Amino acid sequence: MPDSSQIDQITERVERLLVRYEELMRTNNLLNQQIDTLTQERDSLKSRLGAARARVDALLERLPGEPGGSTVKPAFKTAPARGDA
Repeated sequence: MPDSSQIDQITERVERLLVRYEELMRTNNLLNQQIDTLTQERDSLKSRLGAARARVDALLERLPGEPGGSTVKPAFKTAPARGDA
């Protein structure tokens, strides 16, 4: 049978592991909150960028055509976003 000093050492190690586990769980929760916040901010910025592009394109369409019949092309070509489905 283990003596009481070994049991005390094991108990102390388990308690330290539990404290570390709780710290890691709190850190993980904070990081998940940051991910959510940044994802919302990214989505908002993407939406604002799309609206700005649409406004620029609408303004370009209103410009008078150049002599010789040349037409104005959109300011930006939209490409599919990477990682979005």
